[in-house]
Amino acid sequence: MRNFHLYALALLQAQGARAPEAGPGGDVVELVVRATRLSQAVLVILILFSIASWAVILFKLWQFRGVERHTSRFLDVFRRSTKFSEVQSVCKSLGHSPLVGVFQAGYIELNTQLRQPEISNGPVGNRPATPPPRPTLKSVEALDRALLRASAVEVNKLEHHVPFLATTASITPFIGLFGTVWGIMSAFQGIGETGSTSLAVVAPGIAEALIATAAGLFAAIPAVYFYNHLTNKVKLYASAMEDFSLEFLNIAERNFT
Repeated sequence: MRNFHLYALALLQAQGARAPEAGPGGDVVELVVRATRLSQAVLVILILFSIASWAVILFKLWQFRGVERHTSRFLDVFRRSTKFSEVQSVCKSLGHSPLVGVFQAGYIELNTQLRQPEISNGPVGNRPATPPPRPTLKSVEALDRALLRASAVEVNKLEHHVPFLATTASITPFIGLFGTVWGIMSAFQGIGETGSTSLAVVAPGIAEALIATAAGLFAAIPAVYFYNHLTNKVKLYASAMEDFSLEFLNIAERNFT
């Protein structure tokens, strides 16, 4: 029994001696501070990419929230109004909606085509005065082209900054991989200089490599997710603009042809 107590005491002392060594090894900040200049530069680049991508993500989410709110209100006004001039009067207050830009382009083209030159319709001799001719749409194709151009402009506005997320998602894993390779090279260099293959010699370089890999994934994974999410949002709004253009054309043809 006495031998068992002595063995247990020796085991606890050995574990207590090893416990403090695990702390510094798991300290990420200390590993970063002790890393090489190149490894630190890789981490700084990845952090900057991550900050910029999150700034884009938060801005686009805020922008699309305003787009959704203004689009819903604009469609409600558009479908309740009986005149395009009534819709035009509320466009300034709903400027976040891409449908506003499409509508204004169509409204300008429609007014341009419907504007008639002033013709004297007064009585000439014994001929009575004739009423002014009813304004008619001269070219549906021109109106359609105006709506298509406006839709393209609005899609470009919605896509602004979104490609940066694709760039972040594609490039940061490779930057992290570069840091990983450099850390492994440092580990092998340490083995060559000391002639020892013990874990104490290899661990710092491997830890640097793992930190670079983790930082690359930390920047890339949110960028991939939100790039797909925002791209899908843009596609939905592009489809909504196409539907709205067809609805606008139908109303114009029904009333002015």
